[in-house]
This record gives sequence, C-alpha cells and structure tokens, in this order.
Amino acid sequence: MSHLDTTDALFFARPGAALDRAAAISLAAAALAGMDDGELFLEYRESEALALEDGRIRSAAFDTTLGFGLRAVAGEAVGYAHAGELSEAALRRAAEAVRGVRRGRGGTMDVAPRSTNARLYPDVNPVASVDFAAKTRLLAEIDAYARGRDPRVVQVMASLAGEWQAVQIIRADGARAADIRPLVRLSVTVVVEQGGRRETGSHGLGGRHGLDRLLDPATWRAAADEALRQAVVNLDSVAAPAGEMEVVLGPGWPGILLHEAVGHGLEGDFNRKGTSAFAGLVGSRIAAPGVTVVDDGTIPDRRGSITIDDEGTPSGRTVLIEDGILTGFLQDRQNARLMGAAPTGNGRRQSYAHAPMPRMTNTVMLAGPHDPQEIIASVARGLYAVNFGGGQVDITSGKFVFSASEAYLIEHGRVTAPVKGATLIGNGPDALTRVTMVGKDLALDPGIGTCGKNGQGVPVGVGQPTLKLSGLTVGGTALR
Repeated sequence: MSHLDTTDALFFARPGAALDRAAAISLAAAALAGMDDGELFLEYRESEALALEDGRIRSAAFDTTLGFGLRAVAGEAVGYAHAGELSEAALRRAAEAVRGVRRGRGGTMDVAPRSTNARLYPDVNPVASVDFAAKTRLLAEIDAYARGRDPRVVQVMASLAGEWQAVQIIRADGARAADIRPLVRLSVTVVVEQGGRRETGSHGLGGRHGLDRLLDPATWRAAADEALRQAVVNLDSVAAPAGEMEVVLGPGWPGILLHEAVGHGLEGDFNRKGTSAFAGLVGSRIAAPGVTVVDDGTIPDRRGSITIDDEGTPSGRTVLIEDGILTGFLQDRQNARLMGAAPTGNGRRQSYAHAPMPRMTNTVMLAGPHDPQEIIASVARGLYAVNFGGGQVDITSGKFVFSASEAYLIEHGRVTAPVKGATLIGNGPDALTRVTMVGKDLALDPGIGTCGKNGQGVPVGVGQPTLKLSGLTVGGTALR
C-alpha cells in the first residue's frame, strides 16, 4: 500500500471521519488562493514511553494525536491555524483565520515540490508491533544484566520510547505527498559506588526502524555495557584543568558541538534576517582547509532522516561547507523563495500545531586523512573530549559553552587520566578556523538527538571524525 493510501485511510476513511478527501482538497485550494505558498498538513501520531527505576516500571504512557495545520504565506507574512480535530467545520474556521495575511494583495503560488518514490525507513509501527509485556521484560532484563556485570552498580535506570507518525501534505493545486515515520529510542543510565563516591554513566541508541533491533540482546547489552563503562571511568576522574589548550574531539556524538555551534547559524531564516554570524558569507572561507560539512536527510534508518520534509519537499544532501568555504544554507520553502535559492528539504515542524521552519536533519563533518592515534600523538598537553552533555549557543554571535560528560587529559601524546567538570568555551565561526587535523574515522551518533529551536523539538542526527582544534578555551574545576 502506498503512503497516500495509508494516510487516506487514517484521515478520511476511519470510522466517524468528519472530513473527506475531496472537501480537504477544495478547502485548501480556497484558503490558499492568491497566496505565495502554503499547505494543509495532516498528522496522526501514536507514541509510547516506558521507564524503569529501582527495578520497577515507574512510568508508562501512551498517546495518540490527530489534527491539522493550515499555513498561508504572503511574502514574509505567515498565517497559521491548527486544530486537534479533522472536520470540515474546523478547516473552514482555519481558512478564515489564515486568509488575513493576504491583505488585498495577489500572489502567485509557488510551484509544488517534486515527488519522490524514495523510502528511507521501514513501514513498521514500533508502538503496535511489539506487545507491552515484551517491552517491560526488556527493561527488567537490562536492569538485571547491568547489576550482574559489576558489584559496584547501585542503581539502573532504563527507558524505551516508540513513535509512529503519519503525515499528508495537501497543496493549493491538489498535489499531495505523504510519509510514514517510525522512531524508537532506548536509554540506559547506570550509577556505581566505590569508597563513598558515586558516579553515573549513560548511553542511548535508536533511529527510524522497528523495536526488533533494540530487543536484540546484543544491542541492549552493548548499551548497558557502555553506560557501565562510562560510570566506572568517572570513578577515577580528577578535576579538569582550565585554560587555553589543544582539544581533540572524539568521533560520532561530539558532532553535537558542530550542530549547535555552527549548524543553527547555517539555517536560512537566521541568514535571511541577518542575525547569523554567517550572514552574507557564502563563497567566503569560514573554516580551515579540509573541513567539509553536509546536512544529509537521506541516510537510511537514521533518527534525523526524513523521506520528505513537512512541506512535502524530498529530503536531500546539502553541502554547507566545502573544504572550508561556505557554499549555502539549509532552506525551507519560504526562506528559499525570499533569498532566491532552492528549497533543500529542511522545512520541519514538531507537529501539526507548529509552522515549519528551516531545521537540520543529520549534520555531519566528513572524514579527513589523519589516523586518530596520529592526532592524539600530536598533542603535548590538551583535552580529549569523547562525549558531551548539555550546551548553549548564541546564534547571533556564535558563542558556545558545552559540558563534556566524558573527557581525558592528553599528556605528551598519550591519553591519561579521565577528568570531570570540563567545559568547552568558544565561538562557532572561530572554532572552525582552529581545526588543524581531521581524522579518517567518521562515525555517526547512536541515534539519540533532539534539536530545539523556537520552542519546537525535532529528531536529528550528528556525526564527525576525530578532530583536533588548537587554542580552545577549557573551563575546569582543578585548583591551581
């Protein structure tokens, strides 16, 4: 069955449906007449989440949502209305609300996105495909396994989440596009105690696929082992030094620094409005030679991947920085039109209750020529940051602060003691120019990222190889 057929059954043919397809198409056309752009976005979502703590299921939640968002675009003005019901009456009220942005002007509707037959993830509902008992059994097995691995384990927390989202986009000319999106995530946190000291380690994984991968013992045991490894490493950690030093970022998840410190500044809306540190710099060198950054929403099964974005544009692979040169931005339809560029398939929204805007998918720095051990060996004194926790960034200035959840000292070309309390402080555009070595060990994150922007959260992915940066400021807690 095609995605259009599946979503038609959900939105128009379900028992008690109060809106038929012909009426939806007709009302969308009438609402968007004379506009420059816009769409009717229909969404159905099932979500489930379970959490275990102290050997017991502490919470279990299940939810379904159904609704629509109607957007009308006239120049820079946007009218948006949404409702948690699918009915002709609700759609008519929404149409009256959004037409106010036209204000007597006449527009020419932008051309519809091209269609695609690509399918980047399986047609599986992770919420319904595995029974509840199997999910709770998985969490109990993780708890027992982690506690049995090391007598120092005093607490285990595990959570499992699944989601199934069905969307259909209807444009003014009646063109339609649809997507069915599975999403799963497993998270494990382990607390260990030794000599009166307690430390924590966490690991998560997931993506756009079924729960069967997470139910595989090899998969969840590896997640528990990694969380335990981090906790045990932290037992021996010392206070992090402070000052300016060389920093090596590990492969994979440390790409979150790239995502936050650089990626947001390359989104079209910030650059159109001139509020990004990268505004007006296309064609200029903004990073060291050898630095190439892409946003790729077409990687199969990845958390940040989307077959089509939430405006109906097929996802793509957009080169943002090539060999240090800024080549373009991430675009939704509105900002692309206003900037004279092409949409890149990055118009995303949290749900039907939110208007789309330019957002990242899977943001990745590509591999370079250096062996990771060669990079470590080149550092006389520095910090090796393997995993990150939270962070903050200012889009306008590019300034960032990130805390490292796992980091080590590098002394005389060798990784030595683990450190605790290290933060990386810098400026995104400046940090890109400080990259001096790029590893050949490109890795993607395990599938846990959620990106926040303007109050909306969407699933994303990151990736990078081992990187060496010179002269980055490290905030630490070591007393001099």
